[in-house]
Amino acid sequence: MTGLSDSFHRPINYLRISVTDRCNLRCVYCMPAEGISLMSHNDILTYEEIYTVARAAAELGINKLRLTGGEPLIRLGLPKLIQMLAQIEGIDDISLTTNGVLLGRYASELKSAGLRRVNVSLDTLKPDRFKLITRLGDNLGEVLEGIEVAKAVGLEPVKLNMVVMAGINDDELLDFAAKTITEGWHVRFIELMPIVGKDTAHFFSASEMRQRLEPMGELTPYLPSVGNGPAKYFRLPQAKGAIGFITPISEHFCFQCNRMRLTADGRLRPCLLSDYEVDLKKPLRSGISLAGLKELFKQAVANKPQHHNLAEGSVPKDRPFSQVGG
Repeated sequence: MTGLSDSFHRPINYLRISVTDRCNLRCVYCMPAEGISLMSHNDILTYEEIYTVARAAAELGINKLRLTGGEPLIRLGLPKLIQMLAQIEGIDDISLTTNGVLLGRYASELKSAGLRRVNVSLDTLKPDRFKLITRLGDNLGEVLEGIEVAKAVGLEPVKLNMVVMAGINDDELLDFAAKTITEGWHVRFIELMPIVGKDTAHFFSASEMRQRLEPMGELTPYLPSVGNGPAKYFRLPQAKGAIGFITPISEHFCFQCNRMRLTADGRLRPCLLSDYEVDLKKPLRSGISLAGLKELFKQAVANKPQHHNLAEGSVPKDRPFSQVGG
């Protein structure tokens, strides 16, 4: 196995794999209100094709995989894919990002298949607001139950991702932070990226978040044992859990980005916020060799941009987040 680096000498060892563009929620920052044109079944990579891409990636030095969507748990047989990926030599960490609605149903089976950890997207603890943000969800209770089941079966640390939106849910920062003390939650507060509708009115910076949390006590820097990623972590006094801040706007972390993204329809994207993609599906279905696939992977890595251009008003045009996996 050899190491993989881009043209800016950033080590690349992490592949996010979108297994579907479908979702059972319609979150305001992820999907347009009118929805999206869904891919056909034949457009989406089979589990065998995903396995082949992951195997090629592993031989280049990728050792961490994260499964995303849409909502990955609505794709049938997902534990089978996890079991396949867990057999690839060199892959030592498989995780999942989910909205949590179906997590309680599948957590035990996912753990048995080889899943290590889960991140749950949860932007509010209030049922009426949950329905507002997700546009159609009245199942906050199922999400909270799924979090507890995931913890019980050992999918830890369970991390909660909260996209903080001014005037929508920023008043719940203290409630989420309190959960790191009372229930040991690991919460990550994420700055809103103005992609869907180019919304900037609801942006709430990490510095504003920290100011809002000041009454709860001093935030002490904390380094988690696994899955550090782009977040900067802290702990409140007496907290067993942690608070992370993810700052794609106010303090972007592109200089340390180590990831590639595989879309559900087989495009390899070096950057979430760039429309540049390399098609892997057509070569896969035309019988490309593993060596040829690895060359396409290296081509995509070589074209990874140095940073995004959100500050200049440049946003991706071709796909909403729900088709890229966040």
